[in-house]
Amino acid sequence: MKFLHISDVHLGCTRYQLNESPRDFFDAWIDVLQKYAIGERVDFVIMGGDFFHKRNVPPETMNYAFAGLSLLKDNGIPCVTIEGNHDQKANDTDFSWLRSLANWNLLYLLEPTNENGKVNYKSWNEDNGKGGFVDIGNARIFGSHWYGASANWAIPMLTEAIKENRRTDAFHILLLHTDVEGHQTHPIPALSLANLKELKSVTDYVALGHTHKSYEIDNWAFNPGSLEITSIDEFRETRGAFLIDVGENNEVNATHLRDYRQRPFQRLSFDVSGYAESKEITEAVLELVEREAKTFDANAPRPIYEITLRGHLGFPNSNLELQKIREEARELTDALHVRIKNHSAPIEYAVAADVGEDVSREMLERRVVEDLIIRDNRYKTRVEEMADAVVGAKRLALSDETPDKIVDFIALKLEQKNEARA
Repeated sequence: MKFLHISDVHLGCTRYQLNESPRDFFDAWIDVLQKYAIGERVDFVIMGGDFFHKRNVPPETMNYAFAGLSLLKDNGIPCVTIEGNHDQKANDTDFSWLRSLANWNLLYLLEPTNENGKVNYKSWNEDNGKGGFVDIGNARIFGSHWYGASANWAIPMLTEAIKENRRTDAFHILLLHTDVEGHQTHPIPALSLANLKELKSVTDYVALGHTHKSYEIDNWAFNPGSLEITSIDEFRETRGAFLIDVGENNEVNATHLRDYRQRPFQRLSFDVSGYAESKEITEAVLELVEREAKTFDANAPRPIYEITLRGHLGFPNSNLELQKIREEARELTDALHVRIKNHSAPIEYAVAADVGEDVSREMLERRVVEDLIIRDNRYKTRVEEMADAVVGAKRLALSDETPDKIVDFIALKLEQKNEARA
């Protein structure tokens, strides 16, 4: 048996308001399907959530979804998925575009039911296009919901429900959209490694999604990473897809695949400290671009560059020739887009002044929040926990998380704070 595991396709994502951006996510996905699903003649494809970038899907994005899923169907390859936090249905409706795709027989959307506080699994019903698990050849594939900060609470119930629905001699797969402790990139409570491993007793393969970098645990739990990057902060992360060969004794042989069409990115940094005039900065930045901008494969999509200005200006920000830098840098590199982030400031307004030049957006954001918190005498002894709460709540809100789950997250942080003090 052979299958392809992908996740976080994020169809419809638009980076930096670029018209070409949604096409990038389709091109990456369709190239992976052609090379590694059809080309490798897999038995099925599984997706670990966040197929769409948002639940309100534009017509162009639906065309992309239909084209790729139809390609799989025309080649006799079933596709199985779950909802992620980006494409989950709204609380006030039973409808979603993923459910419509399932009703059109283009994919299996696996959803367990919750009855009296217990997770229950029902076999896939072809008549109504619903079910919590599906059998494809020797595999029995189980789905799950997006649990967010409640993932640790849900695992024992998932374990028990799978145990009750195992099939003799089958290869049991669980699709699970969650961060895992030690591997997460978001400051949100992750599923603990101990709780994740409870699933070992009832599964042969856990197909993870949500975290955009690749990792694997014990040759049993696998996270392929996103196919494309949703933000330049991810450009150095290893990401891709897993091609899985399952042997006669259900042993797993995994190959991580990274050779497919992706938009090239590069980040450059320039310190403006010590320059007296804006023209001097313009000339020095363009010299940096000419010297350090990478040359990418001519057959690859045109690159995107990000130039970050750091340090302390000796004149008003408004005097910087940002538009000129952007246009001339694009001409020098034949880039699709040059993005300039101006993080420079007069010394008296500096926050996070001591962070490294290539620090991630998440780390920079956290340092800014910490520097602002420490200035308030009420919270200066609780900087770390307050920053966790602020940044985590923001991440949940940006992920279209429901207000009640954000409240649960804040309550959990307060509970952890009180336990630490006890």
